[in-house]
Amino acid sequence: MTLKNRIAVTLPAGPRLSSTIERLVWAEQHGFTDAWFSDAGAPDTLTQMAAVAHHTHHIRLGVAVTPVYTRSPAVLAASANVLEQLLPGRFVLGLGSSSQTIMGQWNGIPLDKPVTRVKETTEMVRSMLTGEKSSFNLTTLSSNGYRQPPLQNPPPIYIAALRTRMIEMAAETGDGVIFNLWPRKALSKMMAHVKIGARRAGKDPTNVEIVNRAMVLVTDDKERARNLFRATHAPYYATPVYNKFLAWAGYPTAASTIAEGWAEKDRNKTGGALTNELIDEIIIAGSASEVHNRIRQDAAGGIHTHIIAPLGGASAEEIAATYEAFRPDRFSFG
Repeated sequence: MTLKNRIAVTLPAGPRLSSTIERLVWAEQHGFTDAWFSDAGAPDTLTQMAAVAHHTHHIRLGVAVTPVYTRSPAVLAASANVLEQLLPGRFVLGLGSSSQTIMGQWNGIPLDKPVTRVKETTEMVRSMLTGEKSSFNLTTLSSNGYRQPPLQNPPPIYIAALRTRMIEMAAETGDGVIFNLWPRKALSKMMAHVKIGARRAGKDPTNVEIVNRAMVLVTDDKERARNLFRATHAPYYATPVYNKFLAWAGYPTAASTIAEGWAEKDRNKTGGALTNELIDEIIIAGSASEVHNRIRQDAAGGIHTHIIAPLGGASAEEIAATYEAFRPDRFSFG
């Protein structure tokens, strides 16, 4: 089996459902194969997916990703059951641990044993989707006596991963792996761990779909693009999960400086650690031709599905230009 390369729009398109429907309908009409939701807060992602499903006919919808701490396996399985019925063969459930900010600060939930929690959630949800009666007493979770109507064709479950243990577990346990916010030179290292995990489960690594949320902007002002990313994402890399990932990815000095700056409440120090050179390793900004080439390079490195996520703070015109550049009649992987 050869997995095809896919281009996706990112959702939601804003706080109002009508904006998300508008982007989704536009994407399907213009030949995009996928649309992937993020799930960090309001408006609720799984509710939105159910609400917009009837506006689509063939586009695949995924979530990248739903945190495993805020919904129990039984709740996730029940939601996935409905979404698969609404989107038969077109729904992908993405699971992940999220971050300390979203879990700890927003929800008051400790981010304990994330690799184990994600793995156990995946195994439990997969079993529940087939209609098996639950009988789980695991390290981080338990469920006994729950049963829901089985799905003939349960949706695939993809797992978000950043570093060694999570990447290997995701490739071993999940049906696909989801990446996010990695510097270019880290991709080969990440893909090597995908291969290890896949082979551990007896899988052909080339059959494990790799999904990536790419931070993209079609623009003639690269400096503005860098500043947009620096302003919105320096706090991401200050959170422990992304800070450790940045060090693991080959930038320990930047990670250390960001952590120090954040602890000292020094925004200039925190943001300044994201140098132009480092930002250019992470984001994809420039002319349509330049961003096309970077996406093709990512595909050559092992990425199958590319979620085009315009930089936060971009204008409506820049967002539109970015998506227009990736219409199938204007972009190809060949």
